Amino acid sequence: MALFLPTVSVDKITDITPELIRAMKVRAVLLDVDNTLAENGSQIPLKGALEWVQSMRAQNILMMIMSNNFEERVAPFAAKFDLPFLSLSLKPLPLAYHRAARRLGVPVREIAVVGDQIFTDVIGANLAFMKSILLVPPTLETTLSFTIRRRLEKPIRRRIEKTRRGREYFK
Repeated sequence: MALFLPTVSVDKITDITPELIRAMKVRAVLLDVDNTLAENGSQIPLKGALEWVQSMRAQNILMMIMSNNFEERVAPFAAKFDLPFLSLSLKPLPLAYHRAARRLGVPVREIAVVGDQIFTDVIGANLAFMKSILLVPPTLETTLSFTIRRRLEKPIRRRIEKTRRGREYFK
């Protein structure tokens, strides 16, 4: 079960603070796009996401966008945030996670992966020996593959929520 469990779970990207990142002993963050920095398929950042990236950058936290999407989707979005990116990452396979670590010049154990999916973001982070922060997706996708994945995630998310309730991470 540990393969499916994130290091930390929060509701949205803006709930991640520099203090949390430091408490996790992390220097860099890999960010998913869909349902993390924007609604699924949108080129419009979620409310507060641009400011959040700026505040993290001001705290010397390194960031990179890492997505399974095509470059045509990821590049213009990354440009809005002025962040480097990796597209077609093949998450949860660890290859792109390690490539991102090399590009950032940070050991894998000092990187947190932020995303909304257990079967890509969390499992990939765990396979790559990185930490993970799982978000609640702001919108639900309607494709069959996402419907199936979200249904499979439900018991895991219930367990995460039960564990999270009543305690603060790293405090």
